[in-house]
Amino acid sequence: MPHTPSPSRRGLLFGTAAVSAGALLTACTSNEPKNQERATGNAPVADDKPGKAVTIGFAGPQADHGWLNAINQNARSRAEKYSDVTLEITEGSNDTAAQIGQVQTLINKKVDVLVILPADGKALTQVGLQAMKAGIPVVNLDRVFASPQAYRCWIGGDNYGMGLNAGNYIGERLRDKPNATVVELAGLDNLELTKQRTQGFDDALKNYPNVRKVARQAADFTVESGQAKMAQLLQAQSKFDALWNHDDDQGVGALRAIAQAGRDDFLMVGGAGAKSAMDAIKADNSVLKATVLYPPTMAASAIDLARALGQGKGVSGMAELEIPASLTLYSAVVTKDNVDEYLPTGFN
Repeated sequence: MPHTPSPSRRGLLFGTAAVSAGALLTACTSNEPKNQERATGNAPVADDKPGKAVTIGFAGPQADHGWLNAINQNARSRAEKYSDVTLEITEGSNDTAAQIGQVQTLINKKVDVLVILPADGKALTQVGLQAMKAGIPVVNLDRVFASPQAYRCWIGGDNYGMGLNAGNYIGERLRDKPNATVVELAGLDNLELTKQRTQGFDDALKNYPNVRKVARQAADFTVESGQAKMAQLLQAQSKFDALWNHDDDQGVGALRAIAQAGRDDFLMVGGAGAKSAMDAIKADNSVLKATVLYPPTMAASAIDLARALGQGKGVSGMAELEIPASLTLYSAVVTKDNVDEYLPTGFN
C-alpha cells in the first residue's frame, strides 16, 4: 500500500481527474514564443498528437493487492494511448534487492525516463540517485524516496487527507447527534501511511465536540484480516454510530463480519476507491455509505509526466516552464450523490 510524504511537505494539490488528463501537458521550450502566452495563462492545451519518441521504464512492487494491480493497469493503459511512448515495465517485486536490480537494468538500457513506485522508498533511494546521476529523470510514484535528489518529480496520494476527509464526512453526518461514537478499522500499524490516515481522522474529529472515537483495530489490508478484526470490534462495541475503514479490500471482509453479526445500526466509510465499494454505495443497501479515494489513476498521471519530461513539456495552466517538483492528489469522498462520476476509476 502507498506511503506518502506528509501534507506539510507537499503543498501543491491537484484533483485526480485534472492531473490525469494528458491534455494538461503542453510544450514549453525556452526558445519558442509560446512561452509568452504561457506566462499569461493563455498557452494552448497540448493534444495527443505524436511527438518525440520516449521510452519510459516502469518499476513497481508485486501486484498483490487490488490497488497495486490497478496501478500497473493504469500505467499500461496510459502508455498505450500514446504512439510515441514505449513502456518498459518490470515484473513487480516486493523484494527490495530484486527491485533495485530491475531498476538498474532499466538504467543500463538507457531508458529516457523512469517511473518508480518503490516497495520501500528508503531502500530504493540510492538507485533513484543512480538514475538521476546518469541523466535519467525519475518520476517517484507515491512511496517517497528518502532524498529529493533521487527524483525529478514526486506524485502520489494524501494519506493524511484521506483521514481528514473521512473524519469530516462522518462528523457532518453525526453533527446533530449527542454523544456520538465512532470506531476505526485501520491498516498495518507499522506503516507510516496508516499513522498519517489515523492522524488526519483524529484531527477532523476534533472539529466535532459531540463525536468521540471509542475503539480502534488494526488489520493488514486483506479481506481475511478485515473480517477478523471487524468481528472483534463488533463484539467489543455493542453500539456505535460510525465506522471508518482505511482500505476497501479489507472492507470486503469487514462487511462480511457486519452481515454475519446482523448489524445495521451505524454508517461505514471506506478508503481507496474499489469498484466493489462504489457498487455497494450506489446500491445503498448496506451500512457502507461512502469511500475516500486514494486514486490509482496516479500511475496514469505519472506516465503523462514522464512523457512530458522526455519531450520537454510542462503543465498547462501554470506560468512555470517546468513540471512541478511534487503533485499531491486530492482524496475525494465518494457518496451515492456522486458515485457515477467516480465509478470508471474504481479498481477490482
